[in-house]
Amino acid sequence: TGGHHPAREGEVFNTRYQALRKLGCGAFATVWLCQDMRRKKHVAVKVLKSRESFAEAAQDEVALLRCVSSMKKKDRAGENIICLLDDFRMIGENGFHILLLRVLQLWALGPSLRCLMGNCAARGLPLPFVKKSLQQVLAGLHFLHKRCRIIHADIKPENVLLYRRDKSLQRLLPDAFDCGQRTDLRLKGPGGELGNQLEEPDLMSIEVKIADLGSACWTYKPFSKEIQTQPYRALEVLLGLDYGTPADIWSTGCLAFEMATGERLFDPQPGKYFSRDDDHVARIIELLGRIPPPIALSWNKSTKFFSRPGALLRLSRLSPRSLPSVLADRHQWTKDEVTPFTAFLLPALQYAPHRRATAAQCLQHAWIGA
Repeated sequence: TGGHHPAREGEVFNTRYQALRKLGCGAFATVWLCQDMRRKKHVAVKVLKSRESFAEAAQDEVALLRCVSSMKKKDRAGENIICLLDDFRMIGENGFHILLLRVLQLWALGPSLRCLMGNCAARGLPLPFVKKSLQQVLAGLHFLHKRCRIIHADIKPENVLLYRRDKSLQRLLPDAFDCGQRTDLRLKGPGGELGNQLEEPDLMSIEVKIADLGSACWTYKPFSKEIQTQPYRALEVLLGLDYGTPADIWSTGCLAFEMATGERLFDPQPGKYFSRDDDHVARIIELLGRIPPPIALSWNKSTKFFSRPGALLRLSRLSPRSLPSVLADRHQWTKDEVTPFTAFLLPALQYAPHRRATAAQCLQHAWIGA
């Protein structure tokens, strides 16, 4: 809507949209399933909590979403990103700002990838579905990075939403809409067979979209020094360096591993004498090797973690392990599965951001297209 008039917009919103039920809530906002009485479709409405700082963040999010909507008209690659339909300012008890996000066909964009993963009894999702989903996530990131000049800054399973073009996702995965309810989908690991409850054609009919630009920023104008949810946080963000689009690729690498194995690549925990960040840096070094001194000591927060080049301040006993050994020993992958996946993943986890694979390069990798 142009030229915001809160009272008038409140009347327009209440006339057009009917709230049905809450879809979810977070630290900054609540999302509701609503009926669009004009379009006769379900939509998702994001209601921001009433604080001035949140309202400023909402304005930034609206600007980013409008950019995505504008660019989508010129490039269909933007179909992998949730798009803004409309936005309203409404006066409530303490004031609200509402963002109306686009949803597809008869059902709101369904449960997140986290819900699907959480409802799988076995470890990991089948690799064909992992590859297809990653293709769509990477295509969305390429669109954001190159066309929109936007860093998503919070790629994780919760922000990858599932949908189907031709059928209701709720009928296919009724219990996945309640993330607290576990349902045995009998999905086995890489190369495994699918159970009776969810056939392979059904699983492969599910597509994904990147959601939640609430933490996003322009490539040329970061809004915050601290971005990303901890397990998916890029090394340069952990250590205080200026970040860019490669931070999203690091998160996507973490997402790829988690989808394929059912476990987080890095799941740092605080200890009695060290912080969660300390443990995170240590786990990265254990898996990916020593951070070269010229890189380690170039970070703004290097003295927070290192006593000297390559030596951590509070964690001295590390247990090095390689990514291939983790996949083979812990997850029982075969060599034919380990080698191509490792070749895909390691370029996305390069320490130096300028050497990290781009979304376009990841999409061209042989593993994801196989």
